[in-house]
Order: sequence, then structure tokens, then C-alpha cells
Amino acid sequence: MAITSGGLVLLKEMKHMLPPSEQKIADYILSNPQDVVTMTVSDLGEISQTSGAAVTRLCKSLKLKGFQELKLRINGDLGRNYEITNRDIQPNESVGAIVQKVTEHAVHTLLETSELMDEQQVEQAVEAIVQAENIHFFGVGASGIPAIDAQQKFLRIHKASTVSTDLHLGATIMANVGERDVVVGISFSGETFEVRKILELANENGAKTISLTKYGQSSISKISQIQLYTSPTKEANLRSGATSSRLAQLHVMDILFMSVASMQFDTTIKYLDASREAIKEIQNENYRKR
Repeated sequence: MAITSGGLVLLKEMKHMLPPSEQKIADYILSNPQDVVTMTVSDLGEISQTSGAAVTRLCKSLKLKGFQELKLRINGDLGRNYEITNRDIQPNESVGAIVQKVTEHAVHTLLETSELMDEQQVEQAVEAIVQAENIHFFGVGASGIPAIDAQQKFLRIHKASTVSTDLHLGATIMANVGERDVVVGISFSGETFEVRKILELANENGAKTISLTKYGQSSISKISQIQLYTSPTKEANLRSGATSSRLAQLHVMDILFMSVASMQFDTTIKYLDASREAIKEIQNENYRKR
């Protein structure tokens, strides 16, 4: 399914990395999104005091197929007209208000993550995992949670997997990886020292590396061979425990898992059934001992 929104997020997050002429165009679009959707390449180049060629280069910088795709995404943003509050909870706030705030923020983050997803990069990641002899997940702090979750999922379908949240243990694992291994480094900021070091070691030993960071260039995404992104939505102060970013990372890991499972559907069902039977037998045995 084609992505039909997320254009304004792309522009906002990439703007500071663009050359001056493309920045001028991005600034104009962000200030006048309603006007841009009816313009031609030449119109936008003229009104932003740049050129049609600069508009085309901007679309390439955003990894879009062309100006029509950018307009389609911007129009989708305008059509959705989705308002999201990023305010923290207040003292003695009602449970109902907290439910609404947290839910709205979670939904917004997941939608934005799907809009920023590069299907070609996802397909490359899926193919790498399908072909992998071993998969190694690494993340620290809150980013360790989706790493642990992913390892448990892939183990259930007979994909040899490890997970580490400690640099020393991770480095030990990286010392033994090879060309048939895949290493997935997870960091919301894209600048976590431990994750960057793990991917550097993995690259040195010939493993396929996948990064999962917030959208935009970072030191971790630059050194990975395959780049996956989540929404760059920032946490409010009391959500600094990575509430929304964790959900987005789990979401991407679920997409990878489901895609791999779909490609290996028959064997996946066999291994999932075997996993369920093993757990059911343990539960039954425990019940009989009571």
C-alpha cells in the first residue's frame, strides 16, 4: 500500500541536512502547505526564489519518487488534520484525561512511523533475516526492551537469535559473527555510544547490519547497511521514559517478524505450533503436580 502522508514530517526532520536552496523550498512548504499541493515544480521553484531543478533535487534528497509524491503526502497530512498534544500530565489530573493523552500520543507515533517507513529498506531487512544463520539484537536502556522482545519472537520460529543490552557481552558476541549473521542495533537517538560500537564491530567482521533509529541522519544510521526508522516525535518530560519511542520500536520489530513469518509461512506455522505444544506441556505438568 502506498504511503499517502508524512510529507511535512519528512521536510521538518531533514531540513537541517539539506543544501541552502533546498532548505529555502522546505521552509516555504512548511509555512504554506495548503498552497503547495496545487503548484507545479516550476511554480514552487519561482515562488521560493530557487528553481524547478532545486525542487526536483529536494524530492530526491527526501528519497521520494518526485514532486507528485511529495504533494500527495502533504495533501494527506492536511486531510487528516490530526491534532496531537504533547503536554505532560498535570498534578491530580483525571484518569480519563491521562488515558486520552497517552493513547493519542501512541496512535500518532505509530501512524507517523508507518508514514516514514521505506518499504525497500524493510524488504532488504526481511531478506537479510530470512537468509541469516544468526540474528543478534542489541539495545541499551529502554531500547533494550524491543531487542529482547524481537529475540523471543524469532526464537519461536526457529531463527537462531541472541540479545544483549551490555556492551561487554555484545562485544563478545560480535567477535564471533560472520557474513551470514545479521546484527540489529536499536537506538532512538541514533547516537548511543554502545550501539554504535556494536555495529562498528559487526561491520568489521563482515556481518549484515541493520539500524533502528528515529528518522533522520545519525552516526548509527550512517554506519549501518540497512536503515529503519521510527517517528522522531519527542517525549514530554514525564514521558521521557521512552513511552512512545518504545512503542514505535516494538511496532517495527513486529513488522519485521510478521514479514519474515509470511515469507516462510508453512515452516513458521510448524514451529509456532511446536512452541505452543511445548509450553502447554509444561503448564499441564505443573498443574498435575499441584
